[in-house]
Amino acid sequence: MSLGKNIQFLRKQKKITQEQLAEIMSVSRQTISRWEADEIIPELQKLVALSEVFSCRLDELVKEDMNNCGDVYSDVSVKRVNAFRMARYVMITPNPENDVNTYMESWAQRSGLLKIKPDAMRIGWDFPYIPMELKNRFGLWGYVAAYILPEGFETDCPGVEYACQETADYAVITIYDPFKSSELIHNAYKRIFEHLQANGFREKPKDGVLSCFEYVYEKNGQTCMDVYIHTESVSRADSFTNFST
Repeated sequence: MSLGKNIQFLRKQKKITQEQLAEIMSVSRQTISRWEADEIIPELQKLVALSEVFSCRLDELVKEDMNNCGDVYSDVSVKRVNAFRMARYVMITPNPENDVNTYMESWAQRSGLLKIKPDAMRIGWDFPYIPMELKNRFGLWGYVAAYILPEGFETDCPGVEYACQETADYAVITIYDPFKSSELIHNAYKRIFEHLQANGFREKPKDGVLSCFEYVYEKNGQTCMDVYIHTESVSRADSFTNFST
């Protein structure tokens, strides 16, 4: 672990020069250079300011080897996701993600979906409409899980809501081993927003289109998570994705 290497890594990740960081921190460029070379350690007040500039925790900046995070994330890309139909359900519990995923897996078995398509794609996203009192007083949170339904699949199995999603563009990042740290998923969203801002795009809420969702899967024996955030339409997406095939 090197505090200096962390400062340098975060500065480059934010795409700012030593001169620009020096101006933000009200120090000389030489001071930034000496910080990054571990010749001197910033005083506590400056460390706090650095953690605010880089949007990270102070203990993360000082103690962790943040350069390893470069192997955790893919680059951000823009994908056009073709229209699909889904079956979804929301739960509000102290542990809604696990609870609703368990429920939806049971539904997928009962409905025959997993018999027809054993690798049916399941996505999820936070359910934001939870009163603050329920969160603070009872520790309740909301999460939605949904199975993407293959074309032609029909069932009378109750217990879910059916919905259609139209074709839309998403900024996407992949997290490798996403559950290793609680900060990895949060930082993935932050990386996407920074990419959108830097490239002139913006998040684009729209009726009938999911504003964001997550997809967890296994690849080459490793757990991966793709994070999708809906963005404004683009003339050329990097790739196209058809979830319902």
